Amino acid sequence: MTKKMNTRDFIKNSDNGRKPEWLRKKLQFGAQKEMDQLLNNVGIHTICQEAKCPNISECFSKKNATFLILGAICTRRCSYCNVATGKPLEVNKKEIEQVTSSVKLLGLKYVVITSPARDDLKDGGAKQFYEVTQNIIKELPDTKVELLIPDFQGSLDSLKLVANSGALVLGHNMETVPSLYKIRKAANYKRSLQVLKKLKTLAPKTAKTKTALMVGLGETQEEMIQVFKDLRDVGCDYLSIGQYLAPSNEFQRVVEYVRPSQFEKYKQIALDLGFEYVHSSPYTRSSYLAHEYVGE
Repeated sequence: MTKKMNTRDFIKNSDNGRKPEWLRKKLQFGAQKEMDQLLNNVGIHTICQEAKCPNISECFSKKNATFLILGAICTRRCSYCNVATGKPLEVNKKEIEQVTSSVKLLGLKYVVITSPARDDLKDGGAKQFYEVTQNIIKELPDTKVELLIPDFQGSLDSLKLVANSGALVLGHNMETVPSLYKIRKAANYKRSLQVLKKLKTLAPKTAKTKTALMVGLGETQEEMIQVFKDLRDVGCDYLSIGQYLAPSNEFQRVVEYVRPSQFEKYKQIALDLGFEYVHSSPYTRSSYLAHEYVGE
């Protein structure tokens, strides 16, 4: 029998659009506007903008951003994600230098690179991940790179390429528990676990693997703990846990708002199971404060 979180652990979502007090974050629009302009001038997308991340103004005020390569159009249509879907454009080789120029311009010492799913490409975009990473390392040897990749439909060749890119952290998000995987179109829970396992075995021993989970979609505590165990079984090092927030009424509905105390509970359980670092809070996202995982 699955164990539900008790009523003290979450607040059921109502239809009045009002979030609990711990999810009323103040935005810094001035800093966001400045960063938007800077990135637009270079011609680079960020997942922060495309996915309407709630941390965008905070991160942009610190000149932190997660770069989105391979365009801004996804070939999948996940019901929780705000990234546009449709037919993507051709791979833009210029963005390899554009990303490096942006990193240099912002003076970043830690960079996160991600992409939409590109199932239209034979390698899923792995070569672009490799070349972007290699170019940053070549031009800016003091800058560390973290990659957050799609599943590449499980392609071993693609995973080998990414694993040997020189990135310090290799991430692939599980997103949710197996019973809710219907929200992840064209994804498969076991395949995503295998992606993390293969990254761990293919990459140099100095590289770390990382994943992220959303809560508030109706999952149980027992289901979450089982995912933690599954992740440790494939050697996953780092874990992020955050509250799911629907971008608009057109997306998957929030079932409940999980209290900060439950996030702390999840963090302790995950650490006890052997994760090296866990960030767990209502506003945590996979790339939020990413440098902290590696002690930067």
